[in-house]
Amino acid sequence: MDRLIKTAAWLWLGAIVFVTVSPIGMRPHDVMPVNYDRALAFTLMAGLFVMAYPRQFLTCAILVIAGAAAMELLQYLSASRHARLDDAAVKALGATIGVAFGYAANRLRRLHPFSR
Repeated sequence: MDRLIKTAAWLWLGAIVFVTVSPIGMRPHDVMPVNYDRALAFTLMAGLFVMAYPRQFLTCAILVIAGAAAMELLQYLSASRHARLDDAAVKALGATIGVAFGYAANRLRRLHPFSR
């Protein structure tokens, strides 16, 4: 199970980086408002990383929250994209929520003997 969570975390990070720096026309579209997409993507990524590396909780928390700002800055590499502070804040908020969910999930996994 741990290997699956680690794989999912890294694949999701790769997908987020791709969507972040790819031309705007390649970004997937859905019915949700774009800020919800951003927050949800970073919530899932942060939760997966915290669950994948429970002993490095603080390191994961710092990296995924700081990574939100760093990925926003990566948009300067694409001519059709632009970095915005409010977008970085939404991503960082999503990452923070994901860290909390991942931490809670790890606590539950430790308490429940059948979850390993």
